[in-house]
Amino acid sequence: MKELLQRNAEWAARHIAENPNYFKRLSEIQRPHYFWIGCSDSRVPANVIAGLEPGEVFVHRNVANLVNPGDLNCLSVLQFAVEALKVQEIIVTGHYGCGGIAAAVDGERHGIIDHWLQPIRDIAAHQAGELENLADERARLDRLCELNVMAQVQRVAETPIVQDAWKRGQPLLVHGLVYGLSDGRLRNLGCTLPRPAE
Repeated sequence: MKELLQRNAEWAARHIAENPNYFKRLSEIQRPHYFWIGCSDSRVPANVIAGLEPGEVFVHRNVANLVNPGDLNCLSVLQFAVEALKVQEIIVTGHYGCGGIAAAVDGERHGIIDHWLQPIRDIAAHQAGELENLADERARLDRLCELNVMAQVQRVAETPIVQDAWKRGQPLLVHGLVYGLSDGRLRNLGCTLPRPAE
């Protein structure tokens, strides 16, 4: 804890040295453009990998970046982001090498997380033909990661929160991205809703 507090003090001092009003500006208002739904994995911090500063992205994270209709935490954060903060873009971001994706389909028991990961098993079962045609296990898990992100984009778009925002004419897009741990790059999965034609 001592080391963590020391690192924080050094970080704050660096920011104040670069911009004396940095924390004053941050403390006065929160107006992020983005709402990020990502994985809890410690290697995937939203603002760091997206090159954004504190205050530019509102974040919700959980194992395997799932949007479960029964998850009141996720839905509460989504509602606050859309209705109070008026974010303009929602980004669901998965990552290759996700332990949650692997645990969902490895055939082992992992405890209560098995219940949480059930939607991923459902996706894997529904897309079994496509997944089985891939060359190896890594390729199958990477594709399942992408399919999961696409499914969560759809789930976000189907929530009454987002549907009501669109009915009000609120500008709001929902995107799906996947992050590569091995190269640090974000990839657009091309599943943005509403689609431009709509």
